[in-house]
Amino acid sequence: MAKKQQRELIKLVSTAGTGYFYTTSRKKNKDKVQTKKYDPKVQKHVLFKEGKVK
Repeated sequence: MAKKQQRELIKLVSTAGTGYFYTTSRKKNKDKVQTKKYDPKVQKHVLFKEGKVK
């Protein structure tokens, strides 16, 4: 049988204040994720920070 991976679902929320987000997964017990991604509402790359999925 395959082992269960220790991953959790996270939401990457735009810091531009548009409410746009991406969902992804990451390993548990790691640092918070911050990355630059494209926000189509402002039509440019902005910083996305990690938030919790409800």
